[in-house]
Amino acid sequence: MSDFRCSRRAALVALFAVGVHFAASGRAHAQSPATVDAPAPTPWESLNPDEQKMLARHSERWNSLPADQQQRLLRGTRRWLAMTPEQRERAQARFERWRNLTPEQRDRARESYHRYKNLPPEQQAQVRENLHRLKKLTPEQRQRLRERWQNATPEERQRMLERRRQRMQRQARPPQ
Repeated sequence: MSDFRCSRRAALVALFAVGVHFAASGRAHAQSPATVDAPAPTPWESLNPDEQKMLARHSERWNSLPADQQQRLLRGTRRWLAMTPEQRERAQARFERWRNLTPEQRDRARESYHRYKNLPPEQQAQVRENLHRLKKLTPEQRQRLRERWQNATPEERQRMLERRRQRMQRQARPPQ
């Protein structure tokens, strides 16, 4: 797989992590049976005014929601309230991009996310580093990289990957 594709997938992971989290947590809730260690319900009256304002659309039925759903909503609300305005803006933009994806694109993003999460920590760090390097490229440089990969034969792609692996191994060795 090319550095570009790895980096692009890592970018998708970063961009859609919020959406994947919400989608996965909703699915997990729908499929998981009630457990003995279920969280205790949180009464509406115990929420602070900012939390109540953010969760206002649930106010009428809050006390009848399952406790684990209340906790998920409350965690998300608290995360949101702790964000800076810039972080909120980025999160809204990511969520909007997620909503505009086709179901197939969402599935691919989820698969990429799960592959990333199953990588060893060193490889996750390498994916993040590749993403940072990709972001530093100009749009023209990214396009040239994409075209170079797309126009390469399978053998050329294999050689490119092998050279990349060798460079990475040399960088990983401590200086002697």
